[in-house]
Amino acid sequence: MNSVTIPNELTDLLKGNNVQIQLSVPQLVEKVLYRKEGALTSTGAVRATTGKYTGRSPKDKYIVEEASAKDKIDWGSVNQPISEEAFNKLYNKVINYLKEKEEIFVFKGFAGADKKYRMPIQVINEYAWHNLFAHQLFIRPTEEELLEHQAEFTVISAPNFKADPAVDGTRSETFIIISFERRTVLIGGTEYAGEMKKSIFSVMNYMLPENGILSMHCSANVGSEGDVALFFGLSGTGKTTLSADPNRRLIGDDEHGWSPNGVFNIEGGCYAKCINLSREKEPQIFDAIRFGSVLENVVINLETRVPDYDDSTLTENTRAAYPIQAIDNIVDPSIAGHPNTIIFLTADAFGVLPPIAKLTKEQAMYHFLSGYTSKLAGTERGITSPQATFSTCFGSPFLPLPATRYAEMLGEKIDEHNANVFLVNTGWTGGEYGTGARMKLAYTRAMVQAALEGELDNAETVKDKFFGLEIPLHVPGVPDEVLQPNKTWKSPEAYDAKAKELVEKFRENFKKFKNVPAEIEEKGGPIA
Repeated sequence: MNSVTIPNELTDLLKGNNVQIQLSVPQLVEKVLYRKEGALTSTGAVRATTGKYTGRSPKDKYIVEEASAKDKIDWGSVNQPISEEAFNKLYNKVINYLKEKEEIFVFKGFAGADKKYRMPIQVINEYAWHNLFAHQLFIRPTEEELLEHQAEFTVISAPNFKADPAVDGTRSETFIIISFERRTVLIGGTEYAGEMKKSIFSVMNYMLPENGILSMHCSANVGSEGDVALFFGLSGTGKTTLSADPNRRLIGDDEHGWSPNGVFNIEGGCYAKCINLSREKEPQIFDAIRFGSVLENVVINLETRVPDYDDSTLTENTRAAYPIQAIDNIVDPSIAGHPNTIIFLTADAFGVLPPIAKLTKEQAMYHFLSGYTSKLAGTERGITSPQATFSTCFGSPFLPLPATRYAEMLGEKIDEHNANVFLVNTGWTGGEYGTGARMKLAYTRAMVQAALEGELDNAETVKDKFFGLEIPLHVPGVPDEVLQPNKTWKSPEAYDAKAKELVEKFRENFKKFKNVPAEIEEKGGPIA
């Protein structure tokens, strides 16, 4: 990575007497409690709340329209432009605001576990609990690495600084702005910690492909034989849950790069949804929540400080942040070989996609580009029930470059390494959302295990009449009737009508892609 010149304003800020640099976890916990930013729970974790913004604010995210980047960015509703002038004015306002704070907190670390491709970063926070979050979610340096650390990208987060849209050129008081020339992410007006994590992911989704590395919104784990699996999917589809497998070692739960050497985790921690969390269903995640972890918007008993993971009073999007080392069976450092199995996770709110199907190369490319799933309650502001959506490459909110760039790279990797690809529906069965039921986690786990162990490679299948997907007739541990979604509906006519409706949504969505080889749609898309 190239050296970066730090702006004078930032240098001045970091020289201030109010700057607390690289505090340890116990020191940060003490700060959180002393400053009354959060509460200590019975698990030892810190609980913080984020006020009215309990999810990401995608409509308030911008990229600065700069000469070096403007011809590369896929501008639109996801990647909204903001002028250099507007950014610079807002940047200086935030810097001056932070200079006046009694304390600010700085974390220095890395994004990218592979030392050949990692990026040194620093995170500057108004809140101690946000700095604790950054400490746990990004890769922590050794003492020796810290001595040589020079940040190549800086996140500046000032939640209590609110923009004035009439003056600052923003849509609202909230802003998340990336400047690739200033190597800065500027965040204000929101206390939701996930904005920091996802903004660095967006940065890596720009930087890594420029170096020939595929950046991916997926979790990853490795089996005892060294077999690597990837799990693509949006928040709430099961990436974290399914990759936290006691029989496989975790590489990472959300963000990865695929280099010529194999797969590496971009992060140093996990950010798990914890609504309805229990030790019985998800023991690894449950037991990872201990001292140093951060619980976000989880309701706790005011006397006992015991978390109530079933309480969604504040939001459905309750979260737990913890270092990956809090999981027992991990790969450390978070690097592994090339994937053998790739799983696309979709939470189908229509209830018509099969719970598992093996994809051809063309189907894999079609479904990767489509990225069909449902936005689940709470993951974004305003989402209160599942909404069918198409999120390109299962990560559209975080992709600065055109979708075809990532899809082409994935197709090349699948060919080169002969990876098997499966579509897994963790959504609804027996009817659409409101009528049917969510797929049982035990069934999904059994299907994924069968896919990973090669039991479905030569399985007898039946072709779905709408999507052309090959559905296995038998999977160990799963009732046969569950495998074929049309057999789980009370009314075959209702199923057919809903399936046709989804087919049309797929076709309409795919029209937006340009310069995609015709065979991908012809051989990979719906057949009805």
